Amino acid sequence: MWQIFTRFLALGFISFGGPAAHIGYFRQTFVNDLNWLDDKRYGSFVALSQFMPGPGSSQVGFAIGYHRGGLAGAIAAFVGFTLPSFILLFLLAVTSAQWLEADAVVGMIHGLKLLAVVVVADATLGMFSQFCQRKTARMMMVTTAVCLILFPAMLTQIMVLLVAAILGVVFLTRGENITPDNQPIKLNYGWLALFIIGILSTFYFINQTGTLGQIFAQFFQVGSLVFGGGHVVLPLLEANVGEMVSPDRFLTGYALAQAVPGPMFTLATFLGADLWLENPLLGALVATFAIFVPGFLLMLVGLKSWHALSERPAISGAIAGVNAAVVGLLLAALYNPVFTSAVVEPSDMALVFLGFSLLKIFKPNIVILVAGFAATGALLAVF
Repeated sequence: MWQIFTRFLALGFISFGGPAAHIGYFRQTFVNDLNWLDDKRYGSFVALSQFMPGPGSSQVGFAIGYHRGGLAGAIAAFVGFTLPSFILLFLLAVTSAQWLEADAVVGMIHGLKLLAVVVVADATLGMFSQFCQRKTARMMMVTTAVCLILFPAMLTQIMVLLVAAILGVVFLTRGENITPDNQPIKLNYGWLALFIIGILSTFYFINQTGTLGQIFAQFFQVGSLVFGGGHVVLPLLEANVGEMVSPDRFLTGYALAQAVPGPMFTLATFLGADLWLENPLLGALVATFAIFVPGFLLMLVGLKSWHALSERPAISGAIAGVNAAVVGLLLAALYNPVFTSAVVEPSDMALVFLGFSLLKIFKPNIVILVAGFAATGALLAVF
């Protein structure tokens, strides 16, 4: 448990760039470096997270922790990966954020955004080689990327994933290494019951104005409805709690959530501290727990049998289609927001090329790349 916690804690300190970059960091660390799981199982976890509401990259980390150490390992992975961003956003919520305007800090964050371009590009290339070997899969990947670049909306993402699953059943089932249909599959309905109880309880607590129960209900509902994770959480949070905090404060929290490493969903930490001023830490804990737990409960319903389930004929084809679409999702995310928010000058593009070349040729530890990009960004901003 300690090993799982420390590995994810280290990633929690350096995982800038949003969900797409996190998937790249996870693959580099747990598939390539540590060999905790292979690309096929990792791809099945990514595919599962795409169909579940909640924080996509955190759910992938949760699944890796579960694969490595059961429920305790899943919790250790979640706490380790989320703790750095939770602490940073809580401190920023209760203290002044003026130091963020310092040139060195701005430059450091910009350098880390450039590193995110490198990491996402490498993840996209690696997953393309793994999941897009057939022409049909490649066409699905390209179509997904084009659709999401032209129409970057949550509905588009859900639609292309559903279409990819259907096309996968039709065109990608043949030749898959599958398990017989009669292999028993056990779903854990206890976790599903807890999720349903949680949803039903929110309708009671949501009207208890000025209570921790209301905060829990608001963030639990958001966590239950957000498909795609990351930036998709913004409009739902604004709809649920936007009237309880000022627009400036809300957007400040959103900007800070993008600036710190770790999952975007820890925006709930910042808002929870603001919403419960008599005890900001308690408010932050309740809001953070409430927004993450719905997706984790749904993951636990089928996670134990997911790999076996994913190898059944029809489902294996659907997963093959979804995996191809996920590569397209990564490719679209590589362009927007990862590339468009980081590369603004020719020197930025030069650093991206240099970093990608170093990664592919020398394969340095990700910590070295983080330190190098952060220092370079800070130096360029100051001098």
